[in-house]
Amino acid sequence: MNHELTTSLSKDNANVSKPYSQVHLKRAGKKLLLILPDNEPKEANKDWIELLQDLKYCLNHHKGTWTPATPVHLLVENRLLDSRQFHNIGEALEAAELKLTRVFTSRRQTAITAATAGYSVEQETTQRELFTTEIAKPGNLTEPLYVKTTVRSGVVIRHPGSIIIRGDVNPGGEVIADGDIIIWGHLRGVAHAGAKGNPECCIMALRMQPTQLRIGEAVARPPGEIQEVFEAEVAYLTTEGIRLKSALNFNKTHTFTAKDQGWTQKNSSNLA
Repeated sequence: MNHELTTSLSKDNANVSKPYSQVHLKRAGKKLLLILPDNEPKEANKDWIELLQDLKYCLNHHKGTWTPATPVHLLVENRLLDSRQFHNIGEALEAAELKLTRVFTSRRQTAITAATAGYSVEQETTQRELFTTEIAKPGNLTEPLYVKTTVRSGVVIRHPGSIIIRGDVNPGGEVIADGDIIIWGHLRGVAHAGAKGNPECCIMALRMQPTQLRIGEAVARPPGEIQEVFEAEVAYLTTEGIRLKSALNFNKTHTFTAKDQGWTQKNSSNLA
């Protein structure tokens, strides 16, 4: 069936007119959007039981209107979800032959939990749309997102600030930050720092073997021959493109020049 799918469920019919005040399922191209209410009730456990029941009813009601393994994007705004609740949602979607692939949230803890569970994540601030045409400078960024997990193939983590990952980024994995990216592990996937156009941002990894590096609007691919360098490296933008350098004392030996929109090496006479 190709008709537009949109369903809302609420225990209080008086609130039906309030946008996304209940479970909301909507078709968007080849994927489905699952929108959970943004409220934070006092009885969180009771609310979750009722919400899960509504979700299952919604899925059963429309079962057969999608093809098996249709991807689902979960929009939870500021709602706090723990690993158990993500497991509940995943089970309910799997029973309906759907697959949860991406989570959109404005709450850092929910983003961390989703990424740790292996889902692609995009954390957004409520005012993000106000800065869509503005370069994200350090003063505009949100707090860093710290994740202890391996970013596996097919997983995308996006955050409107800096991202710190204690783990590897495997081939097929992608990390996108409006700020810097620090990977306490092996970078073998895609990393994009300064995603909103900030050329001052950098990418650091204990071992740098990326599929692709991006800083601001600049793009770089690794050379054909990978050098076996066993030290932390930093990727930074110069007037000639993205370059790699040992991360040791980088901030002491290099400086960012706003006029040139790139990093340059300090004069040896000025080094401490």
